[in-house]
Amino acid sequence: QVQLVESGGGLVQAGGSLRLSCVASGFTLDRYVIGWFRQAPGKNREGVSCISSSDGSIYYADSVKGRFTISRDNAKNTLYLQMNSLKPEDTAVYYCAAIGPDVQVMCSIIKSYEYGYWGQGTQVTVSS
Repeated sequence: QVQLVESGGGLVQAGGSLRLSCVASGFTLDRYVIGWFRQAPGKNREGVSCISSSDGSIYYADSVKGRFTISRDNAKNTLYLQMNSLKPEDTAVYYCAAIGPDVQVMCSIIKSYEYGYWGQGTQVTVSS
């Protein structure tokens, strides 16, 4: 059974850091396109970052470039999102998602609705 479980969210002051984790079970993470999305109240779900399965290339939304870092630990079958210099506008529920296996297209062009597997989400709140 495919499952994604996020953790690491919480309340942090602006300028602070958090590291989100997403543990995958039921499939091998490195054969899948994997990504982080977020959804703030009253807003559409937004792609934050992703890793392509074909070549490992990484995409970041402009709003998080230089502040967030996505990484993957294949041995632990876990995806991470290191978030630094957090801003109040980063406040949202963060989800990890996966599509695959062996997707050949770059993850940056895959729409959120195409992802087949989603975690339950973890709340990130950044206070000003």
